[in-house]
Amino acid sequence: MEAGSAHTGRLPRGCVLCRRGTKMVLLVSGKCATGCFYCPLSLEKRGKDVLFANERRVSSDEEIIDEAKMIGARGTGITGGDPAACLDRTVHLIKLLKERFGPEHHIHLYTSSLDPEVYRALEEAGLDELRVHPSAEMWTSMHGTALASFKSGSGMRIGLEVPALPGEEERLLALVAYAGETGLDFINLNELEFSEGNWERLEQRGLGVKDEISSAVRGSEETAMAVVSSAKGVPVHYCSSSFKDSVQLRERIKRRAARTALPSDIITEEGTLLKGVVEGPADEIMAVLREMGVPAELFRKDEEKKRVEVAPWVLEEIISELPYESFLVEEYPTADRLEVEREPLRPR
Repeated sequence: MEAGSAHTGRLPRGCVLCRRGTKMVLLVSGKCATGCFYCPLSLEKRGKDVLFANERRVSSDEEIIDEAKMIGARGTGITGGDPAACLDRTVHLIKLLKERFGPEHHIHLYTSSLDPEVYRALEEAGLDELRVHPSAEMWTSMHGTALASFKSGSGMRIGLEVPALPGEEERLLALVAYAGETGLDFINLNELEFSEGNWERLEQRGLGVKDEISSAVRGSEETAMAVVSSAKGVPVHYCSSSFKDSVQLRERIKRRAARTALPSDIITEEGTLLKGVVEGPADEIMAVLREMGVPAELFRKDEEKKRVEVAPWVLEEIISELPYESFLVEEYPTADRLEVEREPLRPR
């Protein structure tokens, strides 16, 4: 696959949607009682009762639905924290998404819970795909859980999803063997990554980054690929750290850009938006632009960032006549509007 990812057998449906950029990521809460040392959740979310749809912090059903529409979502991945930590909210949101987008809207969910009653509630709400994340201490003792018996009576696709911890090939293969013996549908292995939330704990265990341009942990990919090569009896999928940015995020932002770009924006090949930006007294700048005959649809006041946005091709033509600081700005079309690059424009 792209970006060094690989799989045997069929990809889980949730991964197919992720690969196409048609999956909304819905973080229902940052709360989780498992406490995995490698958890990459940001400090903004870890342990906090917050709700995010993609990069957008939301507080209502309608905001969630709006974000799904912004990317033309055909499915949703529900994550946390642990969605089981706020089960009532999670059940409500599964039902909401199914009601608004129909039964074909595929929903998968990650949880570290091993409680079959939790699984039952999720399935009854309409969940399509369950991804169980047992803590590393459980990888060789899964036979003592109720997961196998629940799977035998469930209509959901059920699999395991864990990080490829460097040096843990033996325990990961034990997990693969368990999945095969109990009829689980897949195993997903994620390349372990450094984040602001886990950096100190990973370093304490002697782990380091694999190269100067990556946040991935050295040795994680090698461990994962060894497991993929040896695994039998169940499809195994390895998702690399770079896949999330170079494929998943890029495809998703392309879809969002196509739905959110203004007439004054240029959509780049990567799905970012190129904007002309003029900084200064907004009302005065807009009056000058009107006097210069710039069409109304090619400039606007950006209240959020306190600036005026002008079509880049227009701004480059008139820059010599504007006594204001002006820039070409590239930013993501996501709710946080993260700025990628800023180039000052100089009068010719």
